[in-house]
Amino acid sequence: MIHKGKTKIVATLGPASSSYEVIYKLIKEGATMFRLNTSHGTVDTHLDKIINIRKASRELGVYIPILVDLQGPKIRVGNIPEPIEITKDEKIRLKACDYVHGLIPVDYAGIADDVKPGDKILLDDGKVGLEVLSINDCTVQAKVLYGDYIRPRKGINLPGATASLDAVTPRDVEFIKFAIENNADYIAQSFVREAKDVEIAKNYIKEFGGKIPVISKIEKPQAVENLEEIVKVSDGIMVARGDLGIEMSPAEVPIVQKFIIKETIKQRKVCIVATQMLETMMEEPIPTRAEACDVANAIMDGADAVMLSGETAAGKYPVETVAMMRKIADNTENSKFCTYNLSLDINNDYELSPQAIANAAVKMAQDLNAKAILAFSHTGYTPKLLAKLRSSVPVMAISDLEQTCRRLNLYWGLDTYYKEWDEVLGHNMLEKIDAFLFENTNLKKDERIIIIGSIPKLITGRTNFIRVHRIGAPEGR
Repeated sequence: MIHKGKTKIVATLGPASSSYEVIYKLIKEGATMFRLNTSHGTVDTHLDKIINIRKASRELGVYIPILVDLQGPKIRVGNIPEPIEITKDEKIRLKACDYVHGLIPVDYAGIADDVKPGDKILLDDGKVGLEVLSINDCTVQAKVLYGDYIRPRKGINLPGATASLDAVTPRDVEFIKFAIENNADYIAQSFVREAKDVEIAKNYIKEFGGKIPVISKIEKPQAVENLEEIVKVSDGIMVARGDLGIEMSPAEVPIVQKFIIKETIKQRKVCIVATQMLETMMEEPIPTRAEACDVANAIMDGADAVMLSGETAAGKYPVETVAMMRKIADNTENSKFCTYNLSLDINNDYELSPQAIANAAVKMAQDLNAKAILAFSHTGYTPKLLAKLRSSVPVMAISDLEQTCRRLNLYWGLDTYYKEWDEVLGHNMLEKIDAFLFENTNLKKDERIIIIGSIPKLITGRTNFIRVHRIGAPEGR
């Protein structure tokens, strides 16, 4: 039995979870999408993960999307032979170069151009803080504010000072091509600062002949300032709280998270909340109460999915972590604090008829005590709109494209089914729908459902009709 729920769970694969056996268990416990973190590993190691995901998905009869997460312009400490001990107020020098005694090497050529005296430099997820004193001969002299050691290959943050960074790096381009060649379902773009960064990534996707949706990771203050424009050009958003919590005060992150989710709902875009959600389960079999509350609050805020990073990639309890996140999500969804049956204002960025039909389907299901909404769709356009309305009854998205089924499985509340139905809606078709429901669901004879799709043929074309149907009743009445 696969543990399903309305909130989707993204699990990052790594050394603890890349085998077929573990992936199979993660799906059974409720993982609904897998993330490949290209900051680590090679094309070949990630290809092995894709093979195992597809195999486990086929075995379990489910449609699991794959997210290729680009490293982006991440700045790191260079390869130093061993950690360098530092003390408060000590003066150190950083430079874009190979290791030389007395210098801290950095893998970012623009560091001396992008900072100025008084700026802060943060290393190792904020564990080390520096203040820039001066810049001379492409070398940055800085004072240690706090921290004990500078360790090799640890990340560097330059809050508000990364103007010289490319939006898409050569490594990113390699993995964009990899994602297209291996039929990945989503690409996540790291360190997006403005809308044109997303357009650059989309141009590379188009250049390689792909049509993969882009999920923009909001992890810099500049991205928060430009949020509305970024959401508009993106296919989805990830609230990446790791770097976001380094470059702005951690006290601001909870409100910023709510602000981001609200904007994604307004623009009908899918939203993932990520980073340290059940961090304690890297080492322990249960999370802290605060972590459980964090997951629940993200769901109540309106996130489509919650994401596990190191917890499943390298933690001691990857399967147990997914099972715990599923339990937290289930309890939250079944509480009176989770809001259902929304009605969103018509948005001129989308076609009017599908929006109106989606709104009507949710309202009709509520008024008529219908037990499900069946959304027939080729591209997934209308089911995506339905997902943002948070129907209190199950929404079954039925498509004749397996890729559409996989991609829709990231959206809140959607249960996806693959079926090649290229027929005109009529009595015979309704009988086939009834037979399909009896075989694949727990729905019963005489229960009402809402059907939406296109006429004359259910799946092809654009959504243009809505129908109330009684399962098994003569001519659907």
